[in-house]
This record gives sequence, structure tokens and C-alpha cells, in this order.
Amino acid sequence: MNPTNASSEYILLFRGPDWDRGQTVDEIQRRLDRAMAWFEALDREGKVKASQALDGMGCVVSGNKGRALTDGPFAESKEVIGGYLLLRAASLDEAIAIAQTCPTLEYGISVEVRPTLLECPVGKRLRERQLEATV
Repeated sequence: MNPTNASSEYILLFRGPDWDRGQTVDEIQRRLDRAMAWFEALDREGKVKASQALDGMGCVVSGNKGRALTDGPFAESKEVIGGYLLLRAASLDEAIAIAQTCPTLEYGISVEVRPTLLECPVGKRLRERQLEATV
């Protein structure tokens, strides 16, 4: 399964609660070691293009001329996006299969998998409408 206009890159968004709460220092270290081993294996395979942890602080900009500001990038703390991984994969199925091996899934984290696009959908629709208008 590969969407139309998709590149060979997929973004994995890691969502969920603070999985370290209530854990011992040793357990947190074990969990981090497993997560890093998973990430490093993907990196060695050439699958990782970029990744970064994200701060819980932020702002949503919306409305006309960006005048509407909403404090925080999320509606509920359980929806916090804690980080992302930009992944190289041959298909959406492969990207999903990789996400399914993420060890943090066991700790209540979810992974959203989204294909990146080669072209902005609005620009593509505009070009198509312009072509229709000339016919």
C-alpha cells in the first residue's frame, strides 16, 4: 500500500503519556536502552533521515493572519507528541511494520505513521484546475 504522490519517506509521530512516571531508575534505563537500540538499528540500516524529541510547550497558530494563538500544541496531555522520526521506507506497509517494532509501544506510547508527499495537494489541485480551464 503506497499512497499516490507519496515519497519514500514517512514520519512517525510518537504520542503518549510520560512513560517513565512511577518507574525505578533502573527500569527507566532499561527502557531507554531498548528504545535506543531500536533506533540505532534503524539508523545502521539507513532508514533514519531525521529524528528529534519535542518539548511539551508550544503554541498553535491559526486564524486570519495567525491572530488566534492557543497555548500548547495539544488538547489533552495524553495526546502530547513527544517526538518524531523521519523514516526511509519502500512503502507505507514497511513503515507500519517498522513502527510496530517500536519498544515504547509497551509503555503506552502510540506511533502515528504518515507518508510525506512529493507535492502539496493544494498546488496539485490548482494545476489540475488550471489545465481544465484551458481545455
